[in-house]
Amino acid sequence: MKRLVELKVNGERQQIALPVHKTLLEVLREDLHLTGTKHGCEVGECGTCTVLIDDQPVLSCLTLPVEVEGRAITTIEGISSNGKSHPLQTAFTQLGAAQCGYCTPGMILTAKALLDQNSIPTREEIVEALSGNLCRCTGYLKIFEAVELVAKQHREEQRVKQ
Repeated sequence: MKRLVELKVNGERQQIALPVHKTLLEVLREDLHLTGTKHGCEVGECGTCTVLIDDQPVLSCLTLPVEVEGRAITTIEGISSNGKSHPLQTAFTQLGAAQCGYCTPGMILTAKALLDQNSIPTREEIVEALSGNLCRCTGYLKIFEAVELVAKQHREEQRVKQ
């Protein structure tokens, strides 16, 4: 049985007829061809499939599209602006925070949600926020440093504006 669902993904409205059991992860990758969101464990343990729903991190492998109909869904493809990478994407690249890159979209989106709520998080707050995102390559230190770099840049921008 299929149902017509209207999704707002990266600022664009999409109407899709899909089976009601299909996950948001499957819809994003298979129907909308937004492959930045990755398949990981598919049981909500690794954070690889993280997207933002109304600016909050959500595991797309555990989410049905009908549950988020009409809400703002942001994938890694949706955080760049005018062809310019998001500061987190730049920091991850500069500091070598991504090795294989598989966990990177979920890490970046989770970090974005944190920085949007708390622009000057402590290391402990960063560790806590990213605790649901597993990385098998980096050891996390460079990831934490990348988030701290963006927070520091934000603080410096705020000082300049004052």
